[in-house]
Amino acid sequence: MSLPHKNEEYGTEVYWDKRYEQEAEDASFDWFKTYADVAHDIRKFIPSRDARILMLGCGNSKFSEDMWEDGYKNIVNVDYSPVVIEKMRNRHKDARPEMTWEVKDVRTLDGLDASSFDVAIDKGTMDAMMTSSTDVWDPPEQVIKDCTAEVSQVIRVLKRNGIFIYITFGQPHFRRRYLTGPHITRNTSLEINQLGESFHYYMYTLRML
Repeated sequence: MSLPHKNEEYGTEVYWDKRYEQEAEDASFDWFKTYADVAHDIRKFIPSRDARILMLGCGNSKFSEDMWEDGYKNIVNVDYSPVVIEKMRNRHKDARPEMTWEVKDVRTLDGLDASSFDVAIDKGTMDAMMTSSTDVWDPPEQVIKDCTAEVSQVIRVLKRNGIFIYITFGQPHFRRRYLTGPHITRNTSLEINQLGESFHYYMYTLRML
């Protein structure tokens, strides 16, 4: 695994394309929690195995694969790296044909229809866009712009009663600003759950009302 020279490289397409080109075809990497770690919560928030799910910034994580094995077959995986999308499409096309893989930037989600998904999941993608910030209390304007753009697009593509699940190590006083505010153009409710016993992670669930 090729680590960046600077943390802010995690937020660039160039870094990820280069990294995925260098990795083996069967390589995988998961930020934070695995699916097994949060499966109980996922099943609670997504009771229907028929839900149409959007996986934001999928990378080569096994999260979608493990969800598929747990019965969630209707998953659309998106990432802005064409390199990883092609690798993942080839990896899963025969074993898991229901899953699709598309090159898309989470800040625009071009080509995805409004109100077309039941669920959107972000596990570490928004966090990668924050790596250029050295001050969590006062992030740069570009970080705020990128993160609110992602959330705005997620809100656009979710159906009524749809949910956005965001898994992160970010504490509520640093992350709540991206899930509330004037860019939230629909009525929503926000639930925050703490995960883990020692080092805490958080699951933010933004539901469309």
